[in-house]
Amino acid sequence: MTHYSPLISAFVCLVLTTIILHSKFGNEIQDIPNERSLHETPIPRIGGIGLMAGILTGWAWMFYSLTWWLVLPVVLLFVVSLIDDIKGLPVSKRLSAHMVAAAILIVGSGALPQHGIVVAAILLLLVVWVTNLYNFMDGSDGLAGGMALSGFTIYGVAALMYGNEALAMINFTIGAAALGFLYNNFPPAKVFMGDAGSIPLGFLAAAIGLWGWQLGCWPAWFPFLVFSPFIVDASVTLVKRTIRGLKASEAHREHYYQRLLQLGWGHRNVALFEYVLMCAVGITAILALHDSFPWQTFLVWCAIFSLLLLLVDIAWKKSRQKPHA
Repeated sequence: MTHYSPLISAFVCLVLTTIILHSKFGNEIQDIPNERSLHETPIPRIGGIGLMAGILTGWAWMFYSLTWWLVLPVVLLFVVSLIDDIKGLPVSKRLSAHMVAAAILIVGSGALPQHGIVVAAILLLLVVWVTNLYNFMDGSDGLAGGMALSGFTIYGVAALMYGNEALAMINFTIGAAALGFLYNNFPPAKVFMGDAGSIPLGFLAAAIGLWGWQLGCWPAWFPFLVFSPFIVDASVTLVKRTIRGLKASEAHREHYYQRLLQLGWGHRNVALFEYVLMCAVGITAILALHDSFPWQTFLVWCAIFSLLLLLVDIAWKKSRQKPHA
């Protein structure tokens, strides 16, 4: 049944999300537009329930291939994030949960004795950052689901190339659940995944990236390139806001994908453009998989990302300029 896990995952996510979407429960938990939002009407944010149900159901068929230090923190983050979606939690409590989940991963995976306390501390902070940046990037229809479909599918392909079928199916199951979610989330979105979906996905991107590296399935640079469309946007935006003395936790609409939406691209065009970018970095990551560090590939992508960010900044600056009298 392991080979059917992705199909089961996609089916469960699609059906459960659709059922909840049309239920009283789905109508009670909605994303109300605020200063960060780029939608005008309330949208149910219960997609994370269907997404995680799909992933965990698919994983149930490969129980012996999983590790407690991956599943336990995912479930913890899902529960805490769902509570946050329903009634709201202070930033301090949410961040504490993220730190605990990352600590479980680092200790359970053996990263502490294997790499030492300094590297382990850096890995912990990276896991927390990727967990949160994924949530930051979940602000446009189809975006977070598309990154999950692309990113975890690329992880799965890399694991298959290494010969680790179990890890490949674990990743394909996540990607399949994301595909099932996109049925109701692709622009125009009928449902959002909420923190209950985006926070666990961010954690999984970092956790499985670490796990695959430890197993020798891919080099340390591989997860960064695969998820670079999210990492670059969120990280550059954070640096720019920090330089200006603004809080990272403060709601805003300064991410580059948000700027594109405000420039009139629309959710569908932004999603399709990002999908092309995600597939491109994924393919180049696979092609360079056996390199210890593909300097040329990274230099090319640094140039591409720098150019794209610069073009958005220029277009944004022009759009803010008042016309001459």
